Amino acid sequence: MGDGGCCQTMDLLRSEPMQLAQLIIPIESAHCAVSYLGDLGLFQFKDLNADKSPFQRTYAAQMKRCGEMARKLRFFREQMKMEGLLPSTKSYRSNDLDMDMLEAKLGELETELIEINANSEKLQSTYAELLEYKIVLQKAGEFFPLAQRSATAQQREFEAQHMGDGSIDSPLLLEQEMITDPSKQVKLGSFTGLVPREKSIAFERILFRATRGNVFLKQAVIEDPVIDPISGEKVDKNVFVIFYSGERTKNKILKICEAFRANRYPVADDMARQYQMIREVSEKLSELKTTIDVGLLHRANMLQTIGSQFELWNIMVKKEKYIYHVLNMLSFDVTKKCLVAEGWCPVFATSQIQKVLQRATLDCNSQVGAIFHVLHTEEFPPTYFRTNKFTNAFQEIVDAYGVAKYQEANPGVYTIITFPFLFAVMFGDWGHGICLLLATLYFVMQEKKFSGQKLGDITEMIFGGRYIIMMMAVFSIYTGFIYNEFFSVGPTYPFGVDPKWHGTRTELPFLNSLKMKMSILLGVAQMNLGIVLSYYNAKFFKNDLNIWYQFVPQMIFLNSLFGYLSLLIIIKWCTGSQADLYHVMIYMFLSPTDDLRENQLFVGQKFLQIILLLLAIAAVPWMLFPKPFLLKKQHEERHQSRSYALLHNIDDPLETDLHEDSHDHKEFEFGEVIVHQLIHTIEFVLASYLRLWALSLAHSELSSVFYDKVLLLAWGFNSIIVLIVGIIIFVCATVGVLLVMETLSAFLHALRLHWVEFQNKFYEGDGYKFFPFSFTSIQDDEE
Repeated sequence: MGDGGCCQTMDLLRSEPMQLAQLIIPIESAHCAVSYLGDLGLFQFKDLNADKSPFQRTYAAQMKRCGEMARKLRFFREQMKMEGLLPSTKSYRSNDLDMDMLEAKLGELETELIEINANSEKLQSTYAELLEYKIVLQKAGEFFPLAQRSATAQQREFEAQHMGDGSIDSPLLLEQEMITDPSKQVKLGSFTGLVPREKSIAFERILFRATRGNVFLKQAVIEDPVIDPISGEKVDKNVFVIFYSGERTKNKILKICEAFRANRYPVADDMARQYQMIREVSEKLSELKTTIDVGLLHRANMLQTIGSQFELWNIMVKKEKYIYHVLNMLSFDVTKKCLVAEGWCPVFATSQIQKVLQRATLDCNSQVGAIFHVLHTEEFPPTYFRTNKFTNAFQEIVDAYGVAKYQEANPGVYTIITFPFLFAVMFGDWGHGICLLLATLYFVMQEKKFSGQKLGDITEMIFGGRYIIMMMAVFSIYTGFIYNEFFSVGPTYPFGVDPKWHGTRTELPFLNSLKMKMSILLGVAQMNLGIVLSYYNAKFFKNDLNIWYQFVPQMIFLNSLFGYLSLLIIIKWCTGSQADLYHVMIYMFLSPTDDLRENQLFVGQKFLQIILLLLAIAAVPWMLFPKPFLLKKQHEERHQSRSYALLHNIDDPLETDLHEDSHDHKEFEFGEVIVHQLIHTIEFVLASYLRLWALSLAHSELSSVFYDKVLLLAWGFNSIIVLIVGIIIFVCATVGVLLVMETLSAFLHALRLHWVEFQNKFYEGDGYKFFPFSFTSIQDDEE
């Protein structure tokens, strides 16, 4: 009766029984069947076309079609983001919308939106050009007559100085016609426009050098940035006016303006004409502004319409893409006009999968129903544990070490309790625990809000582990009550550590002894649990080698030394003995036959110690040597039997290849086995669990330092300002050091204790996860 109850308990620790199934689905109902299986989410398909490229598969065209629709949806998302719109999470489901209609609708919307964007860009560019033109007319008109007179006077003076002088100092761009024809000497051309302010100085220098000073340039600063017609960005610019004479100079100036991206605009010499042009440009700007506003309003309305249905369309396209991705994994039987699928599913899901296939057959009016057939295989199935939002985070801690082998005992069940408890042993303070609990309850109560948002890396990590942190906080409150710790202010209550120890000279030695012994007891208990679980794993997998040459010597070695030490600790606590346990354990090895005298705790202790010491010594070679040699012998026997089997099947090359492939990855390395067994043997040391003692003391002492040396010290100055500063420092130190750094430190140490000291005793973690085809796993990924 007891053994049966224990077996039932162990069954709860193991993964769901899995089976390899084959589905034979008629082509007409294949799409519907895969869709329903995606809604069910309990079937993991195997790729039966792994040797084919994506373009050689049956549904490559449909995948390309879905990819094109996904591209259009990404384009709509980008446009909505630019507009500052978010897709509505409440999409109205359109029952009459199929994929063909959706494809046509997306194409129409994309074409229209691209056309609207192109027209809008042209209008915006024209508007920016007219706006620049208006600024040029206003600015250039202010200094145009004065600049023209100055340029003419400068030209006359220049010509008077150089008339008839053909020396090498004459300007290179001086036109011959200006010398021969006096009527052309004062005829000046001009350019007006805008140049980026950051380039204005270089622009002026290049003009001067290229024309040898044969130009007159004047610039005016525009106070506000203007939109550049080409780039569409706001740029600080200057208005310029250039007066020149001669065609060669004109050509040089045009090339320099193009190089500096200086936009040129024509300006009339006549002031009346300038005013008229300003009025005309202003009218055109007003008309363009109205047109642009109407276009933007139409674009915004269109994007809002798209946004209201975007999530529905996105889910439809993603589902369709996932369905055809799965269909491409199926084997196509041309003769029978059906698709053959293979995959893993839990045994409990058999009836659900069969019902789903029947529903697909009825909905598609198929004359032939789908067939569900269980296959027998030697392949290891994937591992599947049913979890919920509470237990999933704890299971993720275990899976981060390694996914459980199929039907291997799952440490996640124990981790729900042991992980937060070991954390709390190191973090025990019910004041700090309450702070952690309040912070975590905020995430728990707002989980619907946060689960639908994209969070930062740190926030997402905290939100994902909210239930772990909540349990850590609850256990910290419990151990804080036991330790009598509340921000290092221990009140008196009738359980836990006596607060009278607080502040005394013997406080640290007392807590040091208490927490070290407590750490040893907890470590021995958890290590024994791990070894016991290794027995149930070995029994389940019928591995007698692990039972006799791993479980038995490990139990003997651990309990002969550290189990015995735990017994002495308990006896000493119960009897109030003054025995020195350090002396007892040291001389148990050095002088096992000596009398214990005042360190004797019970009758027959010396004899028991000798027996335990001999057992511990015998257990070391028992753990180290037999198993590797027996494994080597088993491997040689299997290799020999396989060789005989290959001789019988020499006429079947396919079967020979299968045998070779199945055993290639199981090559036996005797040296590696010896090293692994040696490491496994020397791991039985309790030093790792003493971190519970060290971190618990450190947390308590840091809390005491912050309270005594900061808060109480500030209180003693009898100054409000000093007290406020002291409180601020105390709060910052408590949050930064004790609630953040110490939490992280205790978390990592608890993680190591579970991975190395607990799971390593029984957990191989060399399996692979069950990833069923499920629409619930569709994420907002940008592919």
